[in-house]
Amino acid sequence: MTTGGQVADDLGLRVELRGEPQRIVSLVPSWTQTLFALGAGDRLVGITRFCQYPAEQVAGLVRVGGTKNPDLGTIVALEPDFVLANAEENRREDLDYLRQRGLAVFITYPKSIAGAVESILRLGGALNRRREADRLARRIVRTVSEVEAGLGMWSKLRLRAFCPVWKNPWMSFNADTYAHDVLRMLGFNNVYAAAGERYPKTTLTQALELRPQVVLLPDEPYRFDKADIVELKQALPPALARRVLLIGGRDLHWYGVHMVRGLKSLAARLARVREALV
Repeated sequence: MTTGGQVADDLGLRVELRGEPQRIVSLVPSWTQTLFALGAGDRLVGITRFCQYPAEQVAGLVRVGGTKNPDLGTIVALEPDFVLANAEENRREDLDYLRQRGLAVFITYPKSIAGAVESILRLGGALNRRREADRLARRIVRTVSEVEAGLGMWSKLRLRAFCPVWKNPWMSFNADTYAHDVLRMLGFNNVYAAAGERYPKTTLTQALELRPQVVLLPDEPYRFDKADIVELKQALPPALARRVLLIGGRDLHWYGVHMVRGLKSLAARLARVREALV
């Protein structure tokens, strides 16, 4: 049982806890959803405006702004004993400010599926929800095993995928990201895996030079939609233009409890691309 002391977050930073956290502010939508799955949702006192799940349970919670521009004054006024953050989604200067105000800030930073599982276990330990975290981790491991077993020959015949996360300018992601590892697990080779930056800027011309066989357009963080498909197809070679697919951004980017359903959903969605090639 957590009675206080230090715990380590994903960055290896020591977080001082005065006891088992009872007043939590979550600055990460996927972790907000996961807290309820761990049985700690009733401890939430503040969330971001992007935290929409589970819808009924979060409806009455105090909103503390966005992930990139949180209302720091509101957060401090809520007197949380645990602030749950992410190294990518939240700004370092905001988290440093909260630490300077004496708040316990726990930073997550999963860059792979295995890393996301470790984050869940680490979070479960900090919140005295080890059994629930272990149960969720095992569900995710089973999900991954089922998805990989269902790939068949496609585990070796991997398609090269261009998966942008932004437009104007176009941006993708390299191998040092959670989204890359999800595509890898699903049997795809990310054409920007070797990029020097984690989220490299690019152009369509540069992307095509990397010879992608499919183009995957997630609806988060940039909300790609059918209009983008129409526009993009006009700029692509005919064969590639027939292999442009919208996918769920949460399925690709969200870790935590969403992985159980999201990875299966994304696997089924991407199977449509493969079916077109058989």
